Amino acid sequence: MEPWLLEILVCPRCKGDLVHESEPEALVCESCRLRYEVRDGVPILLIDEAKPL
Repeated sequence: MEPWLLEILVCPRCKGDLVHESEPEALVCESCRLRYEVRDGVPILLIDEAKPL
């Protein structure tokens, strides 16, 4: 995932920072304790599709 994209993406729930994980590829919000999947390089930032940590 591009570093510039990670700088502008935020958690849709709390607007907090997201941490990139590479295996499996996902974006994680530590505040909400949610993991957002990345499919084919596209982050799925839908609260209903997020998985709890």
